[in-house]
Amino acid sequence: MAKPLTFTSKVFNVERLEFGKESEQVVKGGRNLFPLLPKAFAGIKQIGVIGWGSQGPAQAQNIRESLAGTDIKVKVGLRAGSASAKQAEQAGFTQANGTLGDQFDVVKESDLVLLLISDAAQAELFGKVFELMRPGTTLGLSHGFLLGHLKNVGAKFPANINVVGVCPKGMGPSVRRLYVQGKEVNGAGINASFAVEQDIDGRATDIALGWSVALGSPYTFQTTLESEYKSDIYGERGILLGAVHGVIESLYRRFVSQGMSREEAFLNSSESITGPISKTISKQGILAVYEGLDAAGKKTFEEAYTATYPAAREVMEEIYDEVSSGNEIRGVVLAGERLKKRPMGKIDGTETWKVGAEVRKKRGQIPVHPFTAGVYIATMMAQIDVLYAHEHPGSEIANESVIECTDSLNPYMHARGVSYMIDNCSTTARLGARRWAPRFDYNITQQAYVDLDEKKPLDAKLVPAFKTHAVHAVLAACARLRPTVDIFVE
Repeated sequence: MAKPLTFTSKVFNVERLEFGKESEQVVKGGRNLFPLLPKAFAGIKQIGVIGWGSQGPAQAQNIRESLAGTDIKVKVGLRAGSASAKQAEQAGFTQANGTLGDQFDVVKESDLVLLLISDAAQAELFGKVFELMRPGTTLGLSHGFLLGHLKNVGAKFPANINVVGVCPKGMGPSVRRLYVQGKEVNGAGINASFAVEQDIDGRATDIALGWSVALGSPYTFQTTLESEYKSDIYGERGILLGAVHGVIESLYRRFVSQGMSREEAFLNSSESITGPISKTISKQGILAVYEGLDAAGKKTFEEAYTATYPAAREVMEEIYDEVSSGNEIRGVVLAGERLKKRPMGKIDGTETWKVGAEVRKKRGQIPVHPFTAGVYIATMMAQIDVLYAHEHPGSEIANESVIECTDSLNPYMHARGVSYMIDNCSTTARLGARRWAPRFDYNITQQAYVDLDEKKPLDAKLVPAFKTHAVHAVLAACARLRPTVDIFVE
């Protein structure tokens, strides 16, 4: 594990999260902290939210409501002629009341600029944004993508501004939905990480923490922008989006080939993962899924787990290499021009998801299928182990590989299917899921299932390693800070 990061705050209480022999510092959120926000944002008169994509609507509305009664303005900046202007106006951001304007005007006049335009747009426009930012102001990012792009092209952030990151561990609609639920239950929200890339005046940490608290984060943990973009882009292509899509496609076809009806195959693959398996992991941890099986179920789980882990680990290592080398970031930038000519296609047109729509209409009791659990959890653990191997912080690993799945993303797939989940995420995430889901499907089908069916020898050490894994202690510690409500997906 990486050496723990440390920070201090002049505004918020910093607590220590213990898990086994390791520990990290966190700041617990809650609406009781909203009165501290003016102090955290001292000297800031306007927060500019640039963009209205996945994160923009949620963050603009959450921060505005958290700052109600203060003299700090939240203003949305959109490009000229943006189709999103009407949506922003419906949310109460209008030119008439001075809370909606041209994106570059808002950048120039804001003290804290939250750059939430698409990653490809950031790569295209960062130069102009940097030129317009006034010395002493703060640039806020909700993803480390721009840092990765700057490294690719040999550029740097301006030396005369603060640069911070606050990265919610969930899609924008989840950030908004749980914040709204948190009006009734204090602390309900989406966890976030924060990073300080540049601190020119000693204010950067408290500005970042104030931003996270204003979003409604139940707790905020520390990372770096580099660690964040590597784990985040990697995680989206892995178990958060790409892998779960590929895993379900592979399981569905296998179950049908073994004689299940199409409805039973979907029930025992997708429904099992996004329903009881996810709920158990969310509230009791990964190990609880295994421990809740009977003897026969445990045997099936172990066979599926040991066969799947090597196949999934192979793809996970490839993804991490592609992300850390900058190749995935280059691919997103290159896709920007293609998407102007040809938008992304749908991803829910296969038999799997057509059957799923009918199953959801008449949903009944959903089983925890032990084979499905073994395949899914093996893929999740392979992702976790690659992050540990690259010394990412424990909280980051738990959130990017487990908590975001179960508390933010999988509930959306459970409600309306894979497209509803993936296509409510960023363009970067959507592109990555489309690229890597077939790789997981292929590798698991071609390697894991073949090894099982041909009764090839499997690595017996994998199951004991799973049972004693360090991540279980991390998840148990994080669970104590979990919101007291489950997300309600409308």
